[in-house]
Amino acid sequence: MQTRTLGTTGPQTSALGLGCMGMSALYGDSDRAESLATIHAALDAGITLLDTGDFYGMGHNELLINEALRTAPAAARERAQTSVKFGALRTVEGGFTGYDGRPNAVKNFAAYSLQRLGTDHIDIYRIARLDPDVPVEETVGAIAELVAAGHVRHIGLSEVGAETLRRAAAVAPISDLQIEYSLISRGIEDAILPTARELGIGITAYGVLSRGLISGHFARDRKLAANDFRGRSPRFQGENLDRNLDLVDALRKIAEQKGVSVAQIAIAWVLSRGEDIVPLVGARRRDRLSEALGALDVTLDAEDLAAIERAVPAGAAAGDRYPAEQMAHLDSEH
Repeated sequence: MQTRTLGTTGPQTSALGLGCMGMSALYGDSDRAESLATIHAALDAGITLLDTGDFYGMGHNELLINEALRTAPAAARERAQTSVKFGALRTVEGGFTGYDGRPNAVKNFAAYSLQRLGTDHIDIYRIARLDPDVPVEETVGAIAELVAAGHVRHIGLSEVGAETLRRAAAVAPISDLQIEYSLISRGIEDAILPTARELGIGITAYGVLSRGLISGHFARDRKLAANDFRGRSPRFQGENLDRNLDLVDALRKIAEQKGVSVAQIAIAWVLSRGEDIVPLVGARRRDRLSEALGALDVTLDAEDLAAIERAVPAGAAAGDRYPAEQMAHLDSEH
């Protein structure tokens, strides 16, 4: 397995990470046995970075990772690294009501995550969205105290803008920024990515296949389950979906010429953007994981990259990446 280092102060990880959210929430029903088998297959393949959130299935995802690690070979378990997001406030019905970044809340969230994960430390800890009522300095300062106490190894951030990155980095070393980055979500290239690089902060890129939209597997006539949040996502609606899948069709031609899949070329493109970027693949099944791992063997030369740029130019996506009420929570978009 190829490795990459998250920023100047962060850990060395596998070049691909496994995003585990879909195994517990938001993409419709999942198969627990297949989820566990997929985590085990990822560990066997050399993936070390397991990304989760304490609010994914209200703790379900952390407990799933706990079970997967407990039943994995000792060597794989020792190599595994947990990246945990916290702070989202939920209702019994599954709604989101905001974010809590107060120092005492940070430490409370961490205590519960450690218990659910069954580990004595979290490798990278980050608030899922900036709490607008709490200065980022206070939230990061609380995580820094957890680092000093040995409960957390590294401090991360999620979906914050360049100014917030600077403020946070002035308080404590930041290993990485977790943020959406894909062929059709390139907003970070203007200010956020250059700032992260200036500050020595790595990127863990989620949504590299835009929640399956640019995976090459999403059909125009696909009916989404009621508990699949993509049914409310602007990019999956009506004319937006048609326009976005037209981009996928253009990308497919390039992939076919190289003898690879659409998903593989899309992941390889993110990998090509810099050694400081670690894509998170949200595979819920072993076959999808195997396909994603194949991206590590795809080399894109200047001609390939130019062809991809022509097929899917920056800003070509139709629709925002989240519904309006969720976009409002993204410091990275302000």
